[in-house]
Amino acid sequence: MSKLPPRYNAIAMPLVLSMLMTIIVSGISTVNALGFAPSWMGLWFKAWLLSWAVAFPVMVFVLPIARRIVARFVMPPPPPR
Repeated sequence: MSKLPPRYNAIAMPLVLSMLMTIIVSGISTVNALGFAPSWMGLWFKAWLLSWAVAFPVMVFVLPIARRIVARFVMPPPPPR
């Protein structure tokens, strides 16, 4: 499988991170609110889809800001030898 060029990192990273984050958080929230009811999986999917639709665009804009904030108090890694 061929890899995407580095220029796609600005979209690929928030895409994958928002999907993983929202599927976990929406799953926990759904189970917490309803328990493992017979329809919990459908409700989980609906909650995930809505939360991901909001989280992905937000993350595209917020991730560069978060990187700059973190760079103010975390030293950069040493260059490779």
